[in-house]
Amino acid sequence: MGCIEIIATVGSIILLVLTFPFSLFVCFKVVQEYERAVIFRLGRLRTGGARGPGIFFILPCIDTYCKVDLRTVSFDVPPQEALTRDSVTVTVDAVVYYCIKEPLSAVVKVANYSHSTRLLAATTLRNVLGTRNLSEILSDREAISHVMQSCLDEATDPWGVKVERVEIKDVSLPHQLQRAMAAEAEAAREARAKVIAAEGEMKASRALKEASEVMNDSPGALQLRYLQTLSTISGEKNSTIIFPLPIDLLSSFMKKSKKSDD
Repeated sequence: MGCIEIIATVGSIILLVLTFPFSLFVCFKVVQEYERAVIFRLGRLRTGGARGPGIFFILPCIDTYCKVDLRTVSFDVPPQEALTRDSVTVTVDAVVYYCIKEPLSAVVKVANYSHSTRLLAATTLRNVLGTRNLSEILSDREAISHVMQSCLDEATDPWGVKVERVEIKDVSLPHQLQRAMAAEAEAAREARAKVIAAEGEMKASRALKEASEVMNDSPGALQLRYLQTLSTISGEKNSTIIFPLPIDLLSSFMKKSKKSDD
């Protein structure tokens, strides 16, 4: 095989010399800063690793090359319908960001690294969702994204692919489940409102009890409260007619009723 490669190389060089300078347009190639070129000579990977960035030389009819883009690529994971650990059907879609770290592995070890990464992301998303409860999926998306990223990165490492980030875009629930959760949340809010109202009534009753004890101990406090009420009513409703009654008159009636009861 080495002799055949040498003979082919010598023949290609002779052809280049005979067709010079037109052969320059075929032999010299350029790759950008964000690209690398993987070169094969007679089907064998050339030593020295990937070429680039800049200009590189190939032999026509003998060398073939493949360009690999090193920039970060993002793609949408199609909505995946999965069954959670608590037997709830959810539909989740995500976004995956990846880049090529080893151009030689991306070309040699996998037929289509982009398509393979997309399929692996879809299956990994379903597997991760099956290990979580519905409450965890709704409230802890960041943890799910980290788990999915680590699983994808471990699986794609032999391909020379580095998964940089995974983000959960949306979680869709069945309409019946949405209505049930909305009813549950509304009932919980109503229960909390009733508890708060009951606590307020209890605190108000305690305050009224303390106020009544103060007024019972000091008759002047009751008279001052009466005058304050008259002032408030006269300030808010000017058309109201008020006939004040002396507090002492009411107290005499109360004493008589108490004696009759005794």
